[in-house]
Amino acid sequence: MSAYDKWLELLKEIAPRVSRVGVIFNLTTGVTTEMFVRAVEVAAPRFGTEAIRHDVHSTEDIETIMKNLPDDGSAGLIFPPDPFTTQNRKSIAELANHYRLPAVYTFRSFIEAGGLASYGANFAELFRPAAEYINRILKGENPGDLPVQQPTKFQLVINLKTAKALGLNIPQSLIVSADEVIE
Repeated sequence: MSAYDKWLELLKEIAPRVSRVGVIFNLTTGVTTEMFVRAVEVAAPRFGTEAIRHDVHSTEDIETIMKNLPDDGSAGLIFPPDPFTTQNRKSIAELANHYRLPAVYTFRSFIEAGGLASYGANFAELFRPAAEYINRILKGENPGDLPVQQPTKFQLVINLKTAKALGLNIPQSLIVSADEVIE
């Protein structure tokens, strides 16, 4: 299962009534963001949801979007990886919680800032092969001859304190499968 499928699956497991998913990103700063957004849009119908893209350039843009989403439990959020949203993770998590919107993020740092759940590559696991590649290059290997590495270790982090504040019950199966649960 791909990361974007997992984001949608998590959102639906945590908040089953979600039918509209705001995918919030900044195309200016996210080099690969468009690829993730398109993938979420394609995957959304398999999860009984409609993905609605929102290219944002300020936290005010993000708040306007959140403020205008329905507050009946049918709306949720996904934040694909991009530098702008990562830089503004604290404000984003606070806004999502203020507007009582379940949100799934790519990075654990969003959960540390008060976000609900994240699923993404384990950065510590990504850096180990990078060090090996640097060593190989320093020993004379041509960088163009080295294979592209894809992440193989992903981590699920859930914030039970945030779930409780949002009135959400996290299924026990998710809690058990999480790499980390913040209480």
